[in-house]
Amino acid sequence: MADAVSIFMSIGFSEQKAKETLKNEALTSTLKKAIEQAQGLLGSASVDKTAGTLLYNMVTRLKDTNRLSFLTEYIITQKITSELQLSAALDFLKSHPQENLDRLEFETACGVGVVVTPEQIEDAVRTLHSLRLLWCENRFGLCSSGEARTALKWADGKIVKNEVDMQVLHLLGPKTEADLEKKPKVYFYCPWENWLKVNHVVYCSLSLGENYKTEGYVVTPNTMNLLKKHLEETGGQVRTRFPPEPNGILHIGHAKAINFNFGFAKANNGICFLRYDDTNPEKEEEKYFTAIREMVEWLGYKPYAVTHASDNFQLLYDLAVDLIRRGHAYVCHQRGEELKGHNVPPSPWRERPVEESLILFDRMRKGMFAEGEVTLRMKMVMEDGKMDPVAYRIKYTPHHRTGDTWCIYPTYDYTHCLCDSIENITHSLCTKEFQSRRSSYFWLCNALDVYCPVQWEYGRLNLTYTVVSKRKIIKLVETGIVRDWDDPRLFTLTALRRRGFPPQAINNFCARVGVTVAQTTMEPHLLEACVREVLNDTAPRAMAVLEPLKVTITNLPTNKEVRVPDFPANEAKGSHVVPFSKTIFIEKSDFREVMEKGYKRLTPDQPVGLRHAGYVISVQRVIKDGCGNVCELEVTCASSDSVEKPKAFIQWVSNPLQCEVRLYERLFLHKNPEDPAEVPAGFLTDINPYSLTVIESALVDRSVGKSKVFDKFQFERVGYFSVDPDSTSEKLVFNRTVTLKEDPGKI
Repeated sequence: MADAVSIFMSIGFSEQKAKETLKNEALTSTLKKAIEQAQGLLGSASVDKTAGTLLYNMVTRLKDTNRLSFLTEYIITQKITSELQLSAALDFLKSHPQENLDRLEFETACGVGVVVTPEQIEDAVRTLHSLRLLWCENRFGLCSSGEARTALKWADGKIVKNEVDMQVLHLLGPKTEADLEKKPKVYFYCPWENWLKVNHVVYCSLSLGENYKTEGYVVTPNTMNLLKKHLEETGGQVRTRFPPEPNGILHIGHAKAINFNFGFAKANNGICFLRYDDTNPEKEEEKYFTAIREMVEWLGYKPYAVTHASDNFQLLYDLAVDLIRRGHAYVCHQRGEELKGHNVPPSPWRERPVEESLILFDRMRKGMFAEGEVTLRMKMVMEDGKMDPVAYRIKYTPHHRTGDTWCIYPTYDYTHCLCDSIENITHSLCTKEFQSRRSSYFWLCNALDVYCPVQWEYGRLNLTYTVVSKRKIIKLVETGIVRDWDDPRLFTLTALRRRGFPPQAINNFCARVGVTVAQTTMEPHLLEACVREVLNDTAPRAMAVLEPLKVTITNLPTNKEVRVPDFPANEAKGSHVVPFSKTIFIEKSDFREVMEKGYKRLTPDQPVGLRHAGYVISVQRVIKDGCGNVCELEVTCASSDSVEKPKAFIQWVSNPLQCEVRLYERLFLHKNPEDPAEVPAGFLTDINPYSLTVIESALVDRSVGKSKVFDKFQFERVGYFSVDPDSTSEKLVFNRTVTLKEDPGKI
């Protein structure tokens, strides 16, 4: 160890850095080899610190160690002298795997021998400033040092920055206080595909067919031929897929996956498939197939094609036979319980003869074994340490599409990558938990010598105060806590639709969350804010009272009709007419018999305005029932033009429709109901007893009488509501989508 530390310190490492490096055995071995090669080239001279840093950076990033001596030579002979040149060299080598390098082309690509003089830097910066001044009106809107470095690719970055700063100071003088003032952030919505472009998630740095540049991608002798064939078949088109399992309903996390897969394809003028991963007939039902497609289309996306893993059952079987013949798979008799967990000992049947496995696999297909008696396993170790994952298992359950044609079904680990390959998918976009399967994804494609797509992982989207696990939602349904998968208190997509969430709002939310590698956990109120933004512009206004109080206007000259704008902020968008008679209904909470400080609505001594009616009412008599509760008010009215402006205006209804209103709150009391630390007794004990309030005799104005299921309204001063599928021709049912965004201090 001491010898290795001294070797690393000889190239400029501190002792601490040298010891940290030794913790990585693979890095240590490769770096020592590079240093030995460098010293062989230098003879008695030592490796200077700059070259040592470049050697270290090269070793940590170089994928093909066969190029180690090649790059070491360029660094030690000072043909590559900067990190920028090294990055260009590594990119070039990644772009030319398994090729005889053209040294001239390589040196041109990484700037070998290029010298940029101070005069050239000065001239280039001056030119950039001149171009900016032609169109930029703001101070300090001149070129940045980053732009200058882009224009002067091989120049010293520090010299470029100094030149930029000096010329800006010369042109504009020192910055003023106004220049230093922090500018406010501007927030805006852009469509998902535009968000991808703005945030450089689009496929711009990696051209189609350059899959081999992806981290961990394995290059075989046939890789380039397969990629060439792939490009010929696709015409260089981006192809993604959304591959749900049809054994449950999609939830808010799937909305992000749908947006990313379809949005990424759209941003690159590509196509996206909807592919059902229907390889487990025991759990799949037709209603899930229908609901999944319905939700994808509800979010506004149209699949290029709807496919099924089962479309490829015969081809997948043929490929499994080929995998056995190549010596990469075997039939195993270990039971499922023996294969659970990690550090499972190797199967005693791992090295059985190929012909024997072929015969047994054929017998599996013919139904000559019991379920669980045998499996087909692949000879590989996954990134999480799991050894020889199962490729095929026996299930004597008829398949919804293929009936009883098959009794053996492929697993996800076997099917997923091969279906991607068959459909010529360019980008397999999946959530972070599948990163441990990336190596098996690449391994299987390469083991069968078929086209291998790129796999990119991103962090999944989670929400607090909910559960999305299929098993747990089923438990909620079975125990009667929720009615079904579309209960508006859940965060399945069908539930959100039923509650009244517009698809645009869900897409906007996904765009704002964005795409990161880290797992994202968001609060529901952020999604609700997106809902309000959309509904504020799209939900016409209506008036409703949830707890009605009868009001009789004793001096109303005559019954009349009142025209109410659908969108008060933009009356050009339409209006509707409601009746106004001597009998109206207001909210009970809009009247108080005893005046309280800060209360602005109706009291015996304080009038209130009626929205849209043009009248102000004043209490003349309070009528109570036998229990002493206020049951009716007698009031007089006056034109709002003839009296002092009241402190508040309230909604009202006249000759209304009776309706049912359902008010929803969070289903769970704690942020993380699945966390034993927060909820030790389990998520079923964390139910909010007030998550649903049903008001059976609410009143709403007649303008909503012909509403259809899922029509949305803003009930003025109450909230946003949507027509529920339980509505009938006799009685409408409304779900509260979200509350209004009001002043929390309002009384």
